[in-house]
Amino acid sequence: MAAIYLQRRHALGLKKARQAAQKVADDMAESFAIESEWDGNALRFSRAGVSGSLTVSKDSVVLDAQLGLLLSAFASRIEERLQKDFDRYFA
Repeated sequence: MAAIYLQRRHALGLKKARQAAQKVADDMAESFAIESEWDGNALRFSRAGVSGSLTVSKDSVVLDAQLGLLLSAFASRIEERLQKDFDRYFA
């Protein structure tokens, strides 16, 4: 299994950070068929072969994901895509 861990500081505040996190989740849903739901300030996501959370605060965002065996082969591509989403939504 592979893990993806991304942490980024931002200046959006909590409300806008939650909106940005939702946009990242929407992109993941469209690209990877991942379902997500909010649990406080953590957006928990899962599908066969991947699970994790995207946690926001007023000044940072943390993505912690575990990839199953089959998706582990694509870990670098998935992480690259997520980095682009972070650059786009949390800049």
